[in-house]
Amino acid sequence: MSDSFKIASSAGEYAVRIGSTDAVRADTIVLCDQFFAPAYQAQGLKVIGIEATEAAKSLDRMGDIIVAMREFGANRKTHVLAVGGGVIQDIATFVTSIYMRGLQWDYVPTTLLGMVDSCIGGKSSINVGAYKNLVGNFYPPQTVVIDMKFAATLNTEQRVAGLCEAVKICFAHTGSAFDDYLAMNPQPHDAPEQLRDVIRLSLMTKRWFIEIDEHDKKERLLLNYGHTFGHAIESACDFVIPHGIAVGIGVLASLHFARLNQHYPTPPQRVQQMEAYMTRLLANLPQLPGWIPQVLVADLMRRFEADKKHSASHYAVIVPDAQGQLVRLELPKTDASRTMLQQAFEAALQQAATCGAA
Repeated sequence: MSDSFKIASSAGEYAVRIGSTDAVRADTIVLCDQFFAPAYQAQGLKVIGIEATEAAKSLDRMGDIIVAMREFGANRKTHVLAVGGGVIQDIATFVTSIYMRGLQWDYVPTTLLGMVDSCIGGKSSINVGAYKNLVGNFYPPQTVVIDMKFAATLNTEQRVAGLCEAVKICFAHTGSAFDDYLAMNPQPHDAPEQLRDVIRLSLMTKRWFIEIDEHDKKERLLLNYGHTFGHAIESACDFVIPHGIAVGIGVLASLHFARLNQHYPTPPQRVQQMEAYMTRLLANLPQLPGWIPQVLVADLMRRFEADKKHSASHYAVIVPDAQGQLVRLELPKTDASRTMLQQAFEAALQQAATCGAA
């Protein structure tokens, strides 16, 4: 498989390359995780360093970044290089799309989660007040460069988070991607060259979703699998549990919900394989038993109900069907539904705590 490919979008094609990063042009503004800021400043570049926390991608913080860009003299011809994980990508996507009605930008993801998932698709997700990912838009970069030297620096927690997202993407596809993923059997301690193969598979699988349904109207919605549950989990513990890992627990919650909602008399093989792999993955996190009690269980449904994907009368949930393929359900907002959802949350959290204690 090629180390370079293109993504079609309504804004035009953009390129994805797995390789080393190029030298940064002198007229570039670097918008990056604070960790990388000193290295770019040492090159004499204009750098906006951001502490990449969940709070940083709040709508009320965007003004400070826009002002910083203006004070650096950014104009319509200015190029922006974004370097960091998902928080930096969300901020860069949003800010470059609205600054003087749009600046060109490139993205270098530095987390495995960014490399396998969020670096393509062009979406921004910005928090407003207590509501996660409430506003955003679609504005892809010109080029995505995946530099494997960053993958070599990631700790186990960051690798688990990325693999949770990668397996979710492959499971969402109806073709052979999930079988191909399981054949690779990716583990958090794999060498960067092994992770390169996982990155290729995940991105090529996601490309199908975003090219057939760029703006989240039908097929691409399945990539929200694990997210509606996962967003509630990470919000209910004040983001102590990182996003990718919360999504992994959210996948387990969806499987428990499918059982409670009687989607199948016994879990199909595909579901059994997903659950087995996810629990093995989470077992690499001995910190999980300490994180799980910080989830305010009483707050889970309030957080869940705040998700923007629900309608006034129904919850939107993505779960496997009797064949183990994902379907999107419209679940009536009744006491019976809330009871099942709460039970699914509690079962998944208990299962995750057990994984980490193994």
